[in-house]
Amino acid sequence: MFSDPILGIAWEVSMRRICLLISLAAASGLAHAEGEHLLVAKRIHTGDAGAPVAEAMAWDAQGRLLAIGSARALYDRYPDATRHDAGDATVVPGLVDAHAHLMNLGFALLRADLVDAASKDEVIRRLQAFEATLPEGAWLLGRGWDQNDWPGKQFPTAADLDSAFPDRPVWLERVDGHAGWANSAALRAVERDLAGDWQPDGGRILRDDAGRATGVFIDTAAALVDAVVSQPDDALRAEALERALAAAVANGLTGVHDMGVSLADLQLMRGFADAGKLPLRIRAYANGDAAALDALCAMGAYEHASGRLAMRGVKFYVDGALGSRGAALIEDYSDEPGHRGLLVTEPAAYAAGVAKARGCGIQPASHAIGDRGNRIVLDTYAAVLGDQADGDHRWRIEHAQVVHRDDLPRFASLKVIASMQPTHATSDMPWAEARVGRERLYGAYAWQRLRALGVPLALGSDFPVESVDPRLGLYSAVTRQDRDGKPPGGWLPDQKLSPDQALQGFTAGAAFASFDEENIGRLAPGLSADFVVLDADPLSVDASRLPALKVVSTWVDGQAVYTAD
Repeated sequence: MFSDPILGIAWEVSMRRICLLISLAAASGLAHAEGEHLLVAKRIHTGDAGAPVAEAMAWDAQGRLLAIGSARALYDRYPDATRHDAGDATVVPGLVDAHAHLMNLGFALLRADLVDAASKDEVIRRLQAFEATLPEGAWLLGRGWDQNDWPGKQFPTAADLDSAFPDRPVWLERVDGHAGWANSAALRAVERDLAGDWQPDGGRILRDDAGRATGVFIDTAAALVDAVVSQPDDALRAEALERALAAAVANGLTGVHDMGVSLADLQLMRGFADAGKLPLRIRAYANGDAAALDALCAMGAYEHASGRLAMRGVKFYVDGALGSRGAALIEDYSDEPGHRGLLVTEPAAYAAGVAKARGCGIQPASHAIGDRGNRIVLDTYAAVLGDQADGDHRWRIEHAQVVHRDDLPRFASLKVIASMQPTHATSDMPWAEARVGRERLYGAYAWQRLRALGVPLALGSDFPVESVDPRLGLYSAVTRQDRDGKPPGGWLPDQKLSPDQALQGFTAGAAFASFDEENIGRLAPGLSADFVVLDADPLSVDASRLPALKVVSTWVDGQAVYTAD
């Protein structure tokens, strides 16, 4: 109806309020017995302290839970309900990934997959196989390379790609999304001289001794190449979102906190929600101080009438990533003396964005990986909140990977939520100590130290940086080991989470972080019937079996949005 996206969202917000009032009035006199459902399973973990384990639950036609309890009691109470027998399966509250990137996942599924490639030669073999699917002249795009998995652990160069791809431009995103690798054809496409000693703000062009770009671009420097890559059209963007959503629900996710969503992507998601094509709940966080935040400031937090889509927060970037040595550190990198990482956003501009979000009633979530990055966020939050730091603001730090030991208590005093990704710890553990040294590991991936201080944990994956599969997150959280069970006993094992703590981080913890705890995160009367049916109990199986748990079905609002073959 509106060509202007901001006016379109404003119109929908107004209409949503009108429709909500009408529907509430109509619903007040209706009975829903004909739409009641009853599910029975061997075990239901509710996440509700008052009744932590049950064997049956009932919900109404709107997908709202009515009762939790014994099968016999609920059979008697709801004799006409549609019955669902889960047999020996276990039910848990819907799993919510508290930090992810849906569109990035979708595009990664449409590009060459380089994840876990063990060498540059393997990268090239995968690229050659993918190239066979491309038309003449198209860019060869891929994602997932990690030089830390290769012999020598050195950054690659354009020359490594040139013999296999002398003419076709190649542009490959690093696994963490904080660096890119180009061949010479791609470098020629960039419309400026990349040589010299200059660097873009918040980024780094790697160069050889003669000052020539080697082909690797870190953080904001990657925009130089991104600017000349053909942009996806509307159909491809819709396909990317559709693929990402399908992958998410197939892995047991009923919700995602999507970090860094543009206004255009919010419009795409809204179209899916309007058409009833959102199978899970998206809590979108705007992409920094840009058009989406301006729209929120103009109209207030966005909520879709379906309850499947909302934007109430904004995601800021402070520093880069540890794997590409872009995380901002207080002292030098242990394996690169003289280098302390990158600030993607200057502190003054970042502070202005946080203050703007607060003034608009929008929740800030700030990417911070290095100890300097985390300190800047804590200092900024303290300054902007002032004497209101003790309120229920739920401001977030995303990743909180390496925190100075003196700053750990500040998470609690400022009531900051630590939004962390267990698989980052197990991916980074082979080289993290080389980056920061043993002493700084005290505050690295320090889940239990933060919990002991009373800091709420919200757990996620950062997909497609890591796998979309939350079972791998549960496994990493409770073992701090790779899939082969190494190292024995786990890496920095005193920071392991218990199975219950890990599950809570992906359910109630994530719900709390997005102000959704009165609707999801637990299975209790009055909450939405969002749950996952698993073939075994994640709280009692041997931890080595967690990655192999089968997702039997995924349910949102009492409807099966995924069922295994």
